[in-house]
Amino acid sequence: MWLIVNLLAFLAVTAYAIRLFWKAVSHRYAYMKLGQPVDFRQQGKERLGEFMAEIFGQKKLLKDKKSGIMHVVIFYGFIILQFGALDLIVKGLRGGESLSFPGYAVFGLLQEITVFSILVAMGYAVYRRYVENLPRLKKGWKPSIVVFFIFGLMLSVLLSLAFERLWLGSHTSAAYAPISSAIAAAFEGISGQTAAALFYVCWWLHLLILLAFLVYVPQSKHFHILTAPINIWFRRKEPVGRLKKLDLEDEEAESFGVGKIEDFTQKQMLDFYACVECGRCTNACPASNTGKTLSPMHLIVKLRDHLTEKGTAVTSKSPWVPEFAFSAAGAHSMEAAAEPGVRWETEGITDIRPTLEWQKNAWKMREKPAEEAELIGDVMTEDEIWSCTTCRNCEDQCPVGNEHVDKIIDLRRHLVLMQGSMPHEGQRAMQNIERQGNPWGLSRSDRVKWTGEIDGIAVPTVKENPDFEYLFFVGSMGSYDLRSRKVSRAFVRLLHEAGVSFAILGNEEKNSGDTPRRLGNEMLFQQLCAENIAVFEKYGVKKIVTACPHTYNTLKNEYPDFGLEGVEVLHHTELLDRLIRSGKLTPRHAVNERITYHDSCYLGRYNNVYEQPRNVLRAIPGVELVEMERTRENGMCCGAGGGMMWMEETSGKRVNLARTEQALETNPTVISSACPYCLTMMEDGTKMKEAEDRVKARDIAEILEQSVFGESHIQPANDAIGVGGS
Repeated sequence: MWLIVNLLAFLAVTAYAIRLFWKAVSHRYAYMKLGQPVDFRQQGKERLGEFMAEIFGQKKLLKDKKSGIMHVVIFYGFIILQFGALDLIVKGLRGGESLSFPGYAVFGLLQEITVFSILVAMGYAVYRRYVENLPRLKKGWKPSIVVFFIFGLMLSVLLSLAFERLWLGSHTSAAYAPISSAIAAAFEGISGQTAAALFYVCWWLHLLILLAFLVYVPQSKHFHILTAPINIWFRRKEPVGRLKKLDLEDEEAESFGVGKIEDFTQKQMLDFYACVECGRCTNACPASNTGKTLSPMHLIVKLRDHLTEKGTAVTSKSPWVPEFAFSAAGAHSMEAAAEPGVRWETEGITDIRPTLEWQKNAWKMREKPAEEAELIGDVMTEDEIWSCTTCRNCEDQCPVGNEHVDKIIDLRRHLVLMQGSMPHEGQRAMQNIERQGNPWGLSRSDRVKWTGEIDGIAVPTVKENPDFEYLFFVGSMGSYDLRSRKVSRAFVRLLHEAGVSFAILGNEEKNSGDTPRRLGNEMLFQQLCAENIAVFEKYGVKKIVTACPHTYNTLKNEYPDFGLEGVEVLHHTELLDRLIRSGKLTPRHAVNERITYHDSCYLGRYNNVYEQPRNVLRAIPGVELVEMERTRENGMCCGAGGGMMWMEETSGKRVNLARTEQALETNPTVISSACPYCLTMMEDGTKMKEAEDRVKARDIAEILEQSVFGESHIQPANDAIGVGGS
């Protein structure tokens, strides 16, 4: 009779918990349905290898070895323990009779080892959060609930196994059940009936904790247990450097960009619920690291809170279960009286704590209804939106596949295209590009003047050398900026030395459109894109090489969306590496320098070009190549991406200063780069640190030029016109 009552109670409690769980999940799915539709069938193709590596290989989590190993133990431990949980449930329903299969004793040992390992891993998790006190990890009762759940589950398993031994007089060797046997020994002498009662107390405790955890998961950040695998499966297929194309000719479109939460796609909303709030994105973000208001983690969390609250208002479906236990009054928004910036108070090179503190204090529950909260203003401030350098280090670090940058660009697009709002410096750059094809507003006819500064070497235009192999797309920086023109001259000398047939567009060249697009001006970008493609087609361009990673990324990854076909796009370091390997360029003169290489975000993280610049440096005799602590995939941005090259930093520490300080930690004599923006930022950084006399900033092409021709043959700068960096 007792077993029947126990079974009925088990079925009733389990059914109720599953109902609550399904209700919480289905309501959040209803909120996601408010977003713009996505073809998930097309989105999820050809993903198995990547999916297996990130879910079962824990590839992203292991970027941080310590927490990665901890998470691997918990992840696989819970998979193993599901079989133990099933066995324990069967025991309780069948009066102690377990599942019977060969090797059951070994299975029991594996369960106890797994339980112990999870307890150790959770202990380390608590240590990292509260003793080591990592700034990126949130503190408080909400982040700690899962600790109590997991400790409760593990202890209830061990106690159940211990009292089972005393109840049934298990003959299993203590060697196969070392922990439960030790616990049982502590209770030696109690009657079998008492042991049975204590077993069922622990059995029910385990069941209730398990079911409560099940109900809790979709109502917390732990929803990622379910949504993260789905999010990773449906992550973008196209290159990360390709922004979504806007159909500006769509007459039915009421707005462009994202001005309200419903304007995000359903896939972008899935990101919100996949976030685990681990803070890895914020820990890597150059804006967060230098005291700006932007925190990628809080971007996702705030958008999730807003979607949940507005979704509740629109659908009348509460996100919380059981509903009677929760109050749904009010909605979150940013404190109107909060400072527009963050006070920077730290002795280190970088520090995310001021940003985290500002976000924590500004994001509060208000009486304003969720329907009245403005996405831009109440949820995301303009200061946050314009702080992003689009470096995508946040995305590289995210273990659940969240895509932060595209959301920020969508918000910028709405600000620019629908509200005409952009920081003044950015507006000026846009007007100059529109009028003269360059951010400074210098005459279009001056774009080609740099070519007259190379003695004895002609720089042919496409009209003068119609049979060219490579089009050298010089870009605005390489054409007008005093410092970057030296790189253009060095690269041309190297091409000439290697016998490469090349040409430039001359005054027919226009801005690539990267800056307008990253600043949200999609209309200007598409105009420039169409004009440049028309010129490429006019001259039969098949290969393009450029020294600017931003131009490289735009031409390579984004122009194909607008009709550029059959054109190979190379960065100048890729071509130089090829020329050295083929023997067409020979670095023969020693360059006795200690060089640290700064990875451009748009070359490295965007296009996975890490080795080619380093190969060039390794090929140069005399070079000692040293790496910074933050390098390659985790290299920190110089601060110029996302249009920030043309805008002033008004809060916190300058990003380029922080990056320069990181470079100076390696005690270099040269900070090398392969991007005109990075070069300008590193050079400005050395001046700010008053280190320009002992540490020089050089492009890869300039260092190679010195090795190929010898220092005495390097032509001194003789710039007649031009501008400096920002």
